[in-house]
Amino acid sequence: MKFSHLSALLLLLSWVSPSVILANDDHGDDDDDGLLLVTCGSAVKLSHLESKTATGMEHFLSSEGNRNLGSGSGQQIVTAVSSTTTTTTTNTLWWIRGPNDESRFDNDNNDNANANGVAACTQGVAQPIACGSVIRLSHLESLRNLHSHNVKSPLSRQQEVSAFGEGDGDGDNGDDWRVVCSNSNSSNGGKNYWERSSVVSFQHVDSGAYLGASSTVKFTHQNCGHNCPILNHLEVFGRKQKDHFGNWVAEMGVHLSK
Repeated sequence: MKFSHLSALLLLLSWVSPSVILANDDHGDDDDDGLLLVTCGSAVKLSHLESKTATGMEHFLSSEGNRNLGSGSGQQIVTAVSSTTTTTTTNTLWWIRGPNDESRFDNDNNDNANANGVAACTQGVAQPIACGSVIRLSHLESLRNLHSHNVKSPLSRQQEVSAFGEGDGDGDNGDDWRVVCSNSNSSNGGKNYWERSSVVSFQHVDSGAYLGASSTVKFTHQNCGHNCPILNHLEVFGRKQKDHFGNWVAEMGVHLSK
C-alpha cells in the first residue's frame, strides 16, 4: 500500500492539534520529559534488542499487507526485519491505540483494576502511556492489529503472532497487549510511563505470552523455500516467559506531545 497512510495520520493529528515530533533514536537536546514519553496516537518503530546485540544490526517489528502465513492461522505475517533489508518505512510503523474493548478494563481506580489491567488512551491522542496499561498496535500500512492466539508459530513452535483485522484496524480481544516497562526508577506525577528508548516488553492479555523474537530463529531457504519473500527475517512469536528475547525499544517514529 502507499505511504498515504502516514500522510493521512499526520493530517488527522493536525486536526486535534497536539505537537508532532518526527523522531529517531537521537533525541538531541530534548529537555522536556514530556517529549520522551510514548503517547497514544503516535506511530513508532519497535527495535528488538537481543538481535541487535547478537548481530550488530537493528531489527524492527514489521508486517506487509500482501503476505500471509503459509501455515497456522494463515493471517497476515509479522516478522522482525533488519534495518538493512526493509525498503519502506510503513512496513515497520505501528500506530498506538487503546484496547479493543475498553469495558474489559477498570479505569476508575488503578488500585482496584481487574485482572485484565487498565486501558490506555481513554483520554485520546497524545496521552502518555502508563506502564502496565493495555494498548493495541495497528500496522500503519495495512491497519491490521498486532495479534496472537493459541496457534503454534511456524519455526520455533511457540505461540503464533500475526496481524489481524479487516483492513481498518478492527479486530478482537486477541489484539490487546500490556506494556511492561523496565524503567522502574522513572516517574511522572507518581506514575511510571513508557519512555522512548527505554526497554519494554509486551504481554498478550488473553494468553499471558510475551512478544518476542530471536536472532537464531529466522526464515531461510531451507525452511521457507528458494523464493522466500521474507528471507532472513526473524520469526516473531509469543513466549511463555519474560526474558531478553522479549525486550523492545521505541526508537523512531511520529511521536505526539500535547
